[in-house]
Amino acid sequence: MQRRQFIRATFASGLSLIFADGYAAIAPHQAAGIDIPLWPGLPPGGGGPVGAARYSSTGALSHIARPGLTLLPASGADGKAVLIAAGGGYKRISLAREAWPAACWLQQQGYNAYILCYRLPGEGWHDGASVALQDARRALRVIASREKRLSVLGFSAGGHLMGMAITANGLGDYPPQDALDDTSVSVDGAALIYPVVTLERPWSHTSTHRMLVGPQASDQQNARWSVQRHVTPATPPVFLVQAEDDTLASPHNSIVMAEACQRAQVPVELHLYRNGGHGFALGKAGTATVAWPAAYRLWLKRIMAE
Repeated sequence: MQRRQFIRATFASGLSLIFADGYAAIAPHQAAGIDIPLWPGLPPGGGGPVGAARYSSTGALSHIARPGLTLLPASGADGKAVLIAAGGGYKRISLAREAWPAACWLQQQGYNAYILCYRLPGEGWHDGASVALQDARRALRVIASREKRLSVLGFSAGGHLMGMAITANGLGDYPPQDALDDTSVSVDGAALIYPVVTLERPWSHTSTHRMLVGPQASDQQNARWSVQRHVTPATPPVFLVQAEDDTLASPHNSIVMAEACQRAQVPVELHLYRNGGHGFALGKAGTATVAWPAAYRLWLKRIMAE
């Protein structure tokens, strides 16, 4: 199938612009959430930082010793939930810019929104590159034990993390911690927003690549940590968003993911916007990216009803 046949172009709408502008400045302390631990004790593998987590001046989190979930419950959610992973190149987690605005928006749409605070590979964990994926897999199990339907939403490196969590069987495994780890999880869909998908050359310049495999990684290692390499017919439906002028994560990332889904006959919806760059969260004012939340709302409603 030709590329033009599966790309759905969308344009700005007043409604999504309100969402984008209304939540752009929300910081963690401005919304009430319920904290849920991921692990019954210390995270698997050991190591990691000591002491309190650190917030940057822009609301990005690092120095994460205790990964966990924060739930924003929605009225009338009826067991429908979304797991959110913000980006930050696996060096930090962009909570204020990406995770909290998305969670507040999802809560208003009637979905229980779970924000994932995952371990960062460069913070001394003995399991290295696997720790964030371990946390994501555990988070899926925790949420599935509480909810009826589950989708995931990831931004940038968080898009890579969510993509790997729903596809890459065998990576991110850990010794069972309790009975929860003996359960299987069904995910209804994955929305990946300006995601890092591939770590393969010539797109190996990202922080995601540096933090997970390093500059000396082999072609085999690069492929092993590339989401599109793990897509199978069992992969849930995928929703992709990227700007054509994204210089940090090339639009090639979303295109190769869409092509991989097509080959595996996985339903995929790709929205490429002419401008917006990288890190536009719920939409950058004055660019076409303000339209994506409205398209996502329709897609999410559809997959959660199927």
